[in-house]
Amino acid sequence: MEGASQKAAVLLFGLLLVLIFQACNANICNVPVANLMACRLAVTSGTPPRAPTARCCEVISRADLRCLCSYKNSKFLPLLGVNPNLAFQLPAKCRIPNPPQC
Repeated sequence: MEGASQKAAVLLFGLLLVLIFQACNANICNVPVANLMACRLAVTSGTPPRAPTARCCEVISRADLRCLCSYKNSKFLPLLGVNPNLAFQLPAKCRIPNPPQC
């Protein structure tokens, strides 16, 4: 019985690794989640709020901005430490032409 428990634990651990790998490679609005981390300091409340970096602006310029609008009233953003007001200021701060009006 002990051998079966060890096999089940190894299988469960392997499944967990696959799920973590999938989450790290997930895309939101045509942008890998890992790339969105470049904007983290610009969208978290701080004193004072930080300007987006060039890398952040590059990431935002490649995103599907209309898709990002669907997250505007998301209750998950604050749970992730994201200030929605700061997040939706990024296109203007990055001087992205013709951003959608969310």
